[in-house]
Amino acid sequence: MLIKIPASGECREPEVTAEAAYLNRRQVLRGLVCSGAVAGLPSFAEASERYSGVTTAPAPEWFADKLTNARWQAVAPEGEAITPFADASQYNNFYEFGPNKADPARHASALKVEPWTVLIDGEVDQPRRYALEDLCSESQLEERIYRLRCVEAWSMVIPWLGVPLAQLIRQVQPHSSAKFIRFETAYRPEEMRGTRSGFGLIDWPYVEGLRMDEAMHPLTLLAVGMYGRTLPNQNGAPLRLVVPWKYGFKSIKSIVRISFVREQPTTTWQSMAPQEYGFYANVNPKVSHPRWSQARERRLPGSLFSPNLRDTLLFNGYAEQVAGLYSSMDLSKDY
Repeated sequence: MLIKIPASGECREPEVTAEAAYLNRRQVLRGLVCSGAVAGLPSFAEASERYSGVTTAPAPEWFADKLTNARWQAVAPEGEAITPFADASQYNNFYEFGPNKADPARHASALKVEPWTVLIDGEVDQPRRYALEDLCSESQLEERIYRLRCVEAWSMVIPWLGVPLAQLIRQVQPHSSAKFIRFETAYRPEEMRGTRSGFGLIDWPYVEGLRMDEAMHPLTLLAVGMYGRTLPNQNGAPLRLVVPWKYGFKSIKSIVRISFVREQPTTTWQSMAPQEYGFYANVNPKVSHPRWSQARERRLPGSLFSPNLRDTLLFNGYAEQVAGLYSSMDLSKDY
């Protein structure tokens, strides 16, 4: 497992960075983030060469302040290697910027991410439009190293920075009638050229959803950064969802609306092709996509002659933590 959270929510002792290294790192990070130099700073020094030539926007002040007190866990366990930043930031699905994997990195710089607000509405005590920094104000940033498994059968290992979604949920106080959460991506045709093309007959804006117990699970993360820095636009800046046991299309990007609702929302890919993309979208090697097997995956980076293939794990390797959420369900039907 890439991350295993004890019931108490605390780090296990082997995951904790040595105090001297941590304190020194905090000082360096704060100085560099506030000066904008974090764009070239990795989340761990040993992998710094992987990030050369890749830049992100300077971090906003609130992110810099949060970063100095973040909870760091960026050490991949034995048998897993973190995907180089260049691959994770240059090979993306984000159809708002185009259908090809390189389109988001090429065109997403047009998206204006500051200031950014998120509308919270629906069955909730604190409905209103929140500035992003206010949504994160009560939470400590945490680094989580998660597998990312795309429904297209490729995968990565990414160190995210964010806050547990459960903390935001408690902050806005949903009603007991709220059984699901509906998420919505920004829809800005003037900044998102892919939305002007009519690609794949997508009905913009992009919509995703979770059952409330899935949203409250401690693995579910609202990410505001990756690799020790702010999110690149092509990776879903400035706020995206990360649900590591589900296929990547569930981890909706550039979120502008979070609605607490009574009924299961109809999601974008589910509405387009329900026979291919279900609401739950749990990673399952035994349930094939209608057009390809999900039993194996291609871990990036790879090449034509060395595709780096491996067996896909049930729930993407997080079965021990999340299988109980679906104990009464037939995973071959509730996909």
